[in-house]
Amino acid sequence: MKSNINIKVKNKENNTRIDILLSNQDNKLSRSRVKSLILERKLKINNIIVTDPSKKIKWNDEIYFEISEPKKESLKPFKYPLDIIYEDSDLIVINKSAGISMHPGPGNYDNTIVNALINYDSKNLSNIGNEMRPGIVHRIDKDTSGLVVIAKNNISHENLSKQFSDHSITRVYQALVWGKIRPQNGQIETFITRSSKNRQMMEVSSKKGKSAVTKYKTLEIFEDEKIPTFSLVECKLETGRTHQIRVHLSYKGNNILGDKKYKKKFKTFVNIDIKLQERITSLNRQFLHAKSIGFNHPKNNERLEFTSKLPLDLEEILKKLRKIKK
Repeated sequence: MKSNINIKVKNKENNTRIDILLSNQDNKLSRSRVKSLILERKLKINNIIVTDPSKKIKWNDEIYFEISEPKKESLKPFKYPLDIIYEDSDLIVINKSAGISMHPGPGNYDNTIVNALINYDSKNLSNIGNEMRPGIVHRIDKDTSGLVVIAKNNISHENLSKQFSDHSITRVYQALVWGKIRPQNGQIETFITRSSKNRQMMEVSSKKGKSAVTKYKTLEIFEDEKIPTFSLVECKLETGRTHQIRVHLSYKGNNILGDKKYKKKFKTFVNIDIKLQERITSLNRQFLHAKSIGFNHPKNNERLEFTSKLPLDLEEILKKLRKIKK
């Protein structure tokens, strides 16, 4: 089932964001849903496809917006053991393992967290975002582990999305990086945009892209004649751009151990501990873990905080480094 909005911009609506204008046309149409449809190329302004939800419209602009219904039934259930650390009638907090994608996409439409959620409880997931992403308020990368919050209804989704946009949700990650970050504690503030060389990667830009802010502090430094220099770093996201921590740490010259996209080639060290080298070279994911998340409950506004321990494969590397360091 499809419907559409076909209007001409009035003088009083001049210079309004297009997503705000469209969500005001129908009280059943949320800004999140509008944004999703715009990104799916459902919007035309003056007969030209527009994919920027924040675009400002002008007086007498002709707007055509196609509203298609979500196709949740196209998602197949996936029997996958979700590690649920909290659940109520409005949300779920899961501890995601590395190696599984958050939602369907090219090359993998069936074996994702979304498919696992469909298998777990398909009737209680928000549906205001992308039709292939029910319940998904935010994401972490496939090869990143840690905490993610899922919305079970549209009211919760809208509320949590606003907290993300207001930067009131706290998200803290741990990463093991090559070398020592200079300075050891600080803030990285840049623009991040899609790479012109590889569309699957992001890069820092001085002029274009979205503003990105990462606060970081060094928790521990590993430096010994039998090991390469590594730093265990805590990163707090002030914004949530695609691959933000990975891009920012790479920009500082301190790539995350095991990162296949933003990688540093493993060098041969003459005196390196053999067992440590085996653990490092066999790591099939990036050493990045979403350790904690905090937000206000969308219904009663109670502050909720959750933490997650490092997975065993990452913890074993730290144990080995600490043992050698002694």
